[in-house]
Amino acid sequence: MKKISILLVLVMVFSIFAVGCGGGGGEDTDVVAGIDVEGTTIKIGVFEPTTGENGGGGIQEVLGIRYANSLYPTVDINGTTYDIQLVEVDNQSDKTAAVTAAQSLVSQGVVTVLGSYGSGVSIAAGPTFAEAGVPAIGCSCTNPQVTLGNDFYFRACFLDPFQGTVMANYAIDAGYTKAAVISQNGDDYSTGLAGFFKQAYTDLGGEIVADETYQTNESDFNAILTTVKASGAEVIFVPSSIATATLILPQITANGIDAQVLASDTWENAAIISEDAVGAVFSTFFDEKDESNAIAKEFVDGFKVFLNSDAQYLTWNAGTDTVAAVSALGYDTYMAAYHALEALDGTDIEVVNSVAIRDALVNVQFDGVTGAIAFDENGDAIKDTAYLKTVTEDSVATKEFSFVKTQSVAEL
Repeated sequence: MKKISILLVLVMVFSIFAVGCGGGGGEDTDVVAGIDVEGTTIKIGVFEPTTGENGGGGIQEVLGIRYANSLYPTVDINGTTYDIQLVEVDNQSDKTAAVTAAQSLVSQGVVTVLGSYGSGVSIAAGPTFAEAGVPAIGCSCTNPQVTLGNDFYFRACFLDPFQGTVMANYAIDAGYTKAAVISQNGDDYSTGLAGFFKQAYTDLGGEIVADETYQTNESDFNAILTTVKASGAEVIFVPSSIATATLILPQITANGIDAQVLASDTWENAAIISEDAVGAVFSTFFDEKDESNAIAKEFVDGFKVFLNSDAQYLTWNAGTDTVAAVSALGYDTYMAAYHALEALDGTDIEVVNSVAIRDALVNVQFDGVTGAIAFDENGDAIKDTAYLKTVTEDSVATKEFSFVKTQSVAEL
């Protein structure tokens, strides 16, 4: 990803069109001036759903971001100490509302944005951030389209082609040769991930015996599940929101379906833990019990104290102090922005500017909670490992997921 010049071009006066080299996807983008920091307060936007079907996951990312800000509330750049202020907006888990929320952040003068939980809202808001010259760093938005062709969108998580392949391999390795897929019509994350799973699964010799879709806010899945049961599927892949998971799991039980249920990162929320979820397996980005990373252990210990310091935080975290992977990613995205700001110290910039921060992000490298953080030419994190977790009878009592295994790119 090449750096974009911040030279101001007087297009209207001289009719000269200056073009910078595009990062993601290789498409050219017009040079933009970006937004300057005014005074000694750096505003970082928090672009997350705190309501709607993805509100449960969005607020967990917000918690990770808030915790990071509590530890690193200021930054020194060229002799000036800047306060870092979080400006939070609710994109409501809705693409139209996401654009409005993104415009609100830009109008408030944020110079970096963190989020969002949900690929669809991230894709929808991407052009708004790019046109304003404000870099965004996604926490868990896994669809490839989030960063593709957008020099101003980065992310800290792995992508859905990898995640879909991981779950397809798990199904085949377990001996399941007939799969049903249930996805949300019109949702970029759900349909995209379902597609990657189906491709990988059939490439491995499996057969898709049922391919069902449902509408946003649908709550009755009995017709779909009747078809799935009749198909003879041995495994069901359901890349859905937390809200949908809590609805469909008891209906799977009620329909007498005993197929293995597989899902994805969105299911790592204690709200889904119940007797109906026992045996379900999903992929995610982080495991709080993995103590091989000293930075992660320090984060887990501190974040639990943070959660327990406020009853509302525990409520938002599904009533437990279990550390969700998306909270860890929220923390890492804040630290990516923080390290980009630190990189401006000692440079000859006269004012902290959003485009300068974007340019610094290109070269950011650090050891994060979820592993080493660095970005490739598309702005995607260089991540190659997924964690698989499940719900057990013990999980129902403790409200904690059980670790199954890790899966790396090299093992696929």
